[in-house]
Amino acid sequence: MTFCGRLLVFLAVPFFLSIAADGQQSSPAQPEPANSSSSQQAQGPDKNKDDHEADSQNQTSGTSKDRLFFTLPNFLTLENANEVPPLTFGQKFKVVARSSFDYVQYPWYGFLAGISQAEDSEPGYGQGAAGYGKRFGAAVADGTIENFLTSAVLPSLLRQDPRFFQSGKGGFWHRTGYAISRVIVTRTDSGRSQVNYSEIFGSALAAGISTYSYHPHADRTLGNSASVWGTQVGYDTITYVVKEFWPDIRRKIRKK
Repeated sequence: MTFCGRLLVFLAVPFFLSIAADGQQSSPAQPEPANSSSSQQAQGPDKNKDDHEADSQNQTSGTSKDRLFFTLPNFLTLENANEVPPLTFGQKFKVVARSSFDYVQYPWYGFLAGISQAEDSEPGYGQGAAGYGKRFGAAVADGTIENFLTSAVLPSLLRQDPRFFQSGKGGFWHRTGYAISRVIVTRTDSGRSQVNYSEIFGSALAAGISTYSYHPHADRTLGNSASVWGTQVGYDTITYVVKEFWPDIRRKIRKK
């Protein structure tokens, strides 16, 4: 993905996070009345339904069918997950393939390629239809390679769990801190906490492969590779934060 494409995502994030924050602030702590159970049932049927559906998906497949903003694949995020079995080698590759080759991805990559073309980033690709085609192919390759390395290849080799387990507990800043920490800390297949080598080294390998293989020769430098790596880690960090609050946002949208 190009830097500008990621920047557009970053600019959209505060809007959605503000929705989540407003949702938390709108329910200050107050003594519950005697009939609180009935009032909770009246106020939260959508939440209970969503939680039940999420639990069912978690238990049956170990993955989800959720989509961020009802569009982008979010199959490796689990809500309300306590004890779930680890993903097998085949399951990790299968769910990453399902996400990477999802029909929504191609219009997204086409959009990013269009931005790159308009900015004339990596001018070695040229302009016109040929230049756009090269940029589109590079965007598809960049995203696919990074997804497989960080969520399938290295997690399988290192026995790490590529899923994001939503916290859903605590205040806004506590949950934000938890989501950000997932870039550095992850679960192993046995359920222990471990440094997220899959994310750190997987994104670095993906940046190196893309920079020194099919990107223009003028951009094949160590500095550019490091820049791509840093941008990818930053993008993944923001994505984790969005994933943490997305269930709250989804319930709020459906309620409205």
